[in-house]
Amino acid sequence: MIWVAVFPTLTVLNLTIGPWLADLDPALRTFVLATVAVPIVIYGLMPRLHRIRVQLLTRRAA
Repeated sequence: MIWVAVFPTLTVLNLTIGPWLADLDPALRTFVLATVAVPIVIYGLMPRLHRIRVQLLTRRAA
């Protein structure tokens, strides 16, 4: 589930803000991307994915 949230988030961020960060040092660029991506994944995507997972598991059990 983590990869389902992290990979698309990083891809979208790289496509949208990547050009603005192109001149930065790679470590600083990674820091900026992680600083933006982690809250999106933790507070935005993971709760939704957990809800979907619970719904799928309860349907199978029924």
